Amino acid sequence: MNRPPDLKRRLVLGAGLAGAACIALPAAAQSNWPSRPVKILVPFPAAGTTDILARAIAPELSKAFGQQFIVDNRAGAGGNVGSEIVAHSPPDGYTLLMGTVGTHGINRALYSKLPYDPIKDFAPITMVAGVPNVMVMPADKSKAMGILTVADFIKYAKAHPGQLNMASSGNGTSIHLAGELFKSLTGTYLVHFPYRGSGPALLDLIGGTMDVMFDNLPSSLQQIKAGKLRALAVTSRQRSAALPDVPTMEEAAGLKGFDATSWFGLLAPAGTPPDIVNRIQQEVAKSFNTPAIKEKLLAQGAIPSGNTPAEFARLIEAEHVKWAQVVKASGAKVD
Repeated sequence: MNRPPDLKRRLVLGAGLAGAACIALPAAAQSNWPSRPVKILVPFPAAGTTDILARAIAPELSKAFGQQFIVDNRAGAGGNVGSEIVAHSPPDGYTLLMGTVGTHGINRALYSKLPYDPIKDFAPITMVAGVPNVMVMPADKSKAMGILTVADFIKYAKAHPGQLNMASSGNGTSIHLAGELFKSLTGTYLVHFPYRGSGPALLDLIGGTMDVMFDNLPSSLQQIKAGKLRALAVTSRQRSAALPDVPTMEEAAGLKGFDATSWFGLLAPAGTPPDIVNRIQQEVAKSFNTPAIKEKLLAQGAIPSGNTPAEFARLIEAEHVKWAQVVKASGAKVD
């Protein structure tokens, strides 16, 4: 049946408007984001550095966007449990991850199988901060054992192979790998005990069940200042401004090039609209220009970043190469 020309034009115009509306819907949805609370999954328990940094930045994002950014701890398997949840979440900007050098730089080389792809399954937003690790012992135990320096520790460990217990926040974390790197470079044998985060590991370390830990500085700093832990060395190439009197590994024991620093950053599921990713990054970077948040992080030994999504993506790719070499050299493996 033939339709009049003007009816055909109205039908074509109507179809075009409907198509335009369909195309415009995602953009409209993005402009309304966030219309409900946003979750930041922390793949480790409370009280560790990942948790500390997430809880430092969440209130700033809540103020900036007018919606609550809620920290949700989902620990397990060296950060893999929480990371997998975010990797398989809808890419709508309502589920974010506070990723780490472990979840996105180390684990692919350490685990034979990962339930997520640290590059393909995520949209990097921004690196929040970088921190050195610090080699710590219970202060009372280090004094009783006559271990006051890294050199003392190496001498004791070689004389008592397999008798010192090394705690970590989990298999594959930078805390674990810093210890493995130390063992391989010094020829010492320490028994590794992986925990479900820095918080539980520190409790046993302070309690004396564990002997040593290569912890992220922010989670150990208060215990060091309180005199409960003795800091033997930081694992970065330079001393930390938060502990200026604590030497580097190279200064303390001649371990040239020893560098096992950690980083933490926000990521979203792959496919999250770039507009949302960019808005979050901009607000994080903006918050670091305010003295309160910047000084809060620096006081904990963390160095704020706020880099762009592209810069963060390049860092993650470079870290895969770096830590794959460390894992291979250390012989560490988790199945």
